Order: sequence, then structure tokens, then C-alpha cells
Amino acid sequence: MFEGIYPPIPTPFDESGALALDRLASNIEKWNRASTGTGGLSGYVVTGSNGEAPHVGPDEIGRLVTAVRKAARPDMKVIAGTGQLSTLATIDATRRAADTGADAALVVTPFYFKGSMTADALKRHFVAVAQASPVPVLIYNVPANTGFNIPVSIVPELAAHDNIAGIKDSAGDINQLAELVRLARGMNFEVLSGNFGALLPSMTFGVRGAILAVANVAPAECVAMFEAACAGRWDEAGALHLRLLPVARAVTSQYGVPGLKAALDALGYFGGDPRGPLLPASNEARESIAKILREAGLLM
Repeated sequence: MFEGIYPPIPTPFDESGALALDRLASNIEKWNRASTGTGGLSGYVVTGSNGEAPHVGPDEIGRLVTAVRKAARPDMKVIAGTGQLSTLATIDATRRAADTGADAALVVTPFYFKGSMTADALKRHFVAVAQASPVPVLIYNVPANTGFNIPVSIVPELAAHDNIAGIKDSAGDINQLAELVRLARGMNFEVLSGNFGALLPSMTFGVRGAILAVANVAPAECVAMFEAACAGRWDEAGALHLRLLPVARAVTSQYGVPGLKAALDALGYFGGDPRGPLLPASNEARESIAKILREAGLLM
């Protein structure tokens, strides 16, 4: 249901910090064109971590979803990050996203009271959201941002719920991805990699989807790598993996969201500045990012 490559698109802001929806539409049109030479991107993720979800209000989520749904190709899925700090707020944000055209909700593990986020608390939260959501729910596990890793042991019970369709796991742990695939085998539940380095190895044991920051700057190449692996052309897929690995690192762990936006600016998209308290990428970082893009053959 959620196979393929999805870029978690950055949220563009104008000089005043307001949503730049015209810039967003322009970016979507470029991504649509950039990936049509292969099988194409499968869709877009709005207000994920790379979309600065903590800096975007619930009412803004709906406006972003509406804009992306309008600009995306009709066959594409639009996934909205709707996770909030409480179950009630998450349900409200999820319903708003669904009302404005989202095909699924990506719900991050609630993390503010992380010491109290026991297996039982997490199960209760995700089941309550899934029960109330008009669209399928994807669990979002991102330990680097939340400070804790979802207990893998609870996944089979969540996977059995009719409206919990999968998990995006960004831990980057190949063994954990393998265990998730093993535990969910035979269920209508998709395991998606949120880590570029883990994607290709994980495809050997059944992962068939990914939400990748690097797909924003190399959409055609990410899709080509995915399709080569699906077709068993592992040498071709491996070459693309190695070529894109430094780029993937630059726009995630090395320079973060400001670096991803700087990379988009360098490639002719609109990245712009992040919302505070994030700072824009420095000139030094921009030069380094441009060098990495050139070495990968993405920037002339």
C-alpha cells in the first residue's frame, strides 16, 4: 500500500516566516518532473521532521496538505505528519489533515514525557488515534529526535489493527528493521525505512518503501536505486547507493534541515530559511554542500 520512495518535503517559508505556498507548489512541480523518467516518486510526506513539524501549527498542516494534494500527480499519495504531544491533539490534527486531502497520517511517538512512554501508554495512544482517524495511520519511530526507541515487541499488536498500516523506522538499525519485517509478516502492514543507509540492505529481507530526505535532492536517482533493487540488479543499485550516501549524510545528520534547504536552493528548488530557533545554513556549510552535490553528479 505504501511501497516506493517518498520525500519528506521541507516546508517553505517567506521572509516573514509565513508559509510560502506558491514556492511549495513550484517545488512539487519540479519533483514531479524530476522523477517521471523512472517509475516516479510514490508520493510526498508533509510536515515530517524535515518539514519542521514542531514549528508548524495544526491549521497550517491542512493548508500544506491542500497545496501538495493540488500540485501532486493524481496517482501519488500524500502523507501528513500529524503527531502532537497529546493523544487528543494528535486526533484533531489527523482529522484536519484527512479533511484536506491526506491519504495517510504519520504519527510520531509522543516524547515530551518520554520516561512515562511505556509499551502500554504507546499502544493506547496509537490505537486511540487509529480508531478516530479517517485515514490509515503510520507509526513514526525517530529516536534521534524523540530520545527513545519504540519497543519492537508492541508492533505485532499494533499491526493487527485495521487502521494502522505501517511504520516508518528512522533508527537506522538493520537488525531492528529485520525484526519489524519478521514480526509483521503476513499482516497488512508496511515497514518503511526512514534511513537511506539502511534501505538497500533492508530490501533483501522485504522492506519495500522508504521516506528519505535525500529523495528531495535526488528524486530520480533514489527511485532508480529502488527499482534496480526490486528488479534484482544489485550492482546497479549498489553503485547508486554509494554515490548518494555522502549526499544523504549531508542533508540529515551532518547539516540537518537547514542543510537540506540549502541543498534545494543550490539545485534550483526553493529551500529558504527554516523557522527559528533553527538557524539558516552558514556560507561555509553551503559551500560544503555544493561540493558534495557536485561530486555526486547532481550539481554542475
